[in-house]
Amino acid sequence: MLRIVKSEEITRNIKEMCIEANHVLSKDMEEVFLNAVNTEKSGLGRQVLCQLQENLKIAGEDMIPICQDTGMAIVFIKVGQDVHIEGENLTDAINRGVFQGYIEGFLRKSIVEPIERINTKDNTPAIIHYEIVAGDQIDITVAPKGFGSENMSRIFMLKPADGLDGVKEAILTTVKEAGPNACPPMVVGVGIGGSFEKCAQMAKHALTRNLDEKPEIPYVRELEEEMLLKINQLGIGPGGLGGSVTALAVNVETYPTHIAGLPVAVNICCHVNRHAHRTI
Repeated sequence: MLRIVKSEEITRNIKEMCIEANHVLSKDMEEVFLNAVNTEKSGLGRQVLCQLQENLKIAGEDMIPICQDTGMAIVFIKVGQDVHIEGENLTDAINRGVFQGYIEGFLRKSIVEPIERINTKDNTPAIIHYEIVAGDQIDITVAPKGFGSENMSRIFMLKPADGLDGVKEAILTTVKEAGPNACPPMVVGVGIGGSFEKCAQMAKHALTRNLDEKPEIPYVRELEEEMLLKINQLGIGPGGLGGSVTALAVNVETYPTHIAGLPVAVNICCHVNRHAHRTI
């Protein structure tokens, strides 16, 4: 039996999530941030983290955007196959929600035509990743992505012989080249496998994973732990001013790939790593 969901409900939730994600840090991010303040070895690094923490507190209490770059709206939506959406088509409903969220939330509109740079004035269109799943629910994640960190991301089309060592080198190379430009301490999303576009999508989606959740695959879990340790030994530190906390987390997703390839994408996010999640 099909469950009817009105497109207006999707629009309303997207609107609220755009505003929420830009003002309030997720609970898992709050916890790792607090841990970073307590473990940072550099005095200057601790000072930067405390200032960032105060900024986060003010943003949440006074409903001021966490960052002046309120990002490009990235939407991951999983639609149950037993759901019928009544009203507008899904893409229009999502973009209407982004439109309303950025207008009503007084969020900066940053989306422009790529060459002529003409602003769309409402932060649409969003980047939307669709998935059809079992069940009668709609699972939505909204992740506003600023481009200070986005511009520091990379895709590597490695050879199979490069193996896990090649993957590690790709991750560390990306973080080293990003330096202070990605507004550290950062969260590093990694996609391994699939194809050119699939690994990039996984790297972006990896940033939205709850940091309390750990991968089931042993080598993936070990890779995350090793990369976090090595990244934090680079000395980039909070704000790029030196210290022992360059990254708050490394999240990795994998997917089977072709026998002739080893695609790897590294998508870096700044210290706020904004995302909101709801199920309708």
